[in-house]
Amino acid sequence: MTHTRPGHLGRVMPCGAPRPSMEWWGHEPPYDRERSTLMRYEIRVDGQMSKTLTEAFPELESFVVAHQTVLFGPVLDEAHLYGLLARFQSLGLHVAEMRRLPE
Repeated sequence: MTHTRPGHLGRVMPCGAPRPSMEWWGHEPPYDRERSTLMRYEIRVDGQMSKTLTEAFPELESFVVAHQTVLFGPVLDEAHLYGLLARFQSLGLHVAEMRRLPE
């Protein structure tokens, strides 16, 4: 008897099945395993963040453009990337765009 649990996007996976890789989801990981280098990301947040809010992201540099705050810097790994996104969410900030910067 196979027990199942809901998987990503409503798919059903057997219990204990490994989680699909990020490549399977159509996303690129922040860490390039083949080259062993950190990836740099740019994250655009709606509105002008205060100095106090930008200090909540000490690992990122920032500047302001029309109606947005742009934060950028290195991302150590996938956990760091998700941690950054969780921090934006917990502070009530709306991420308008996030992209990996070219090398």
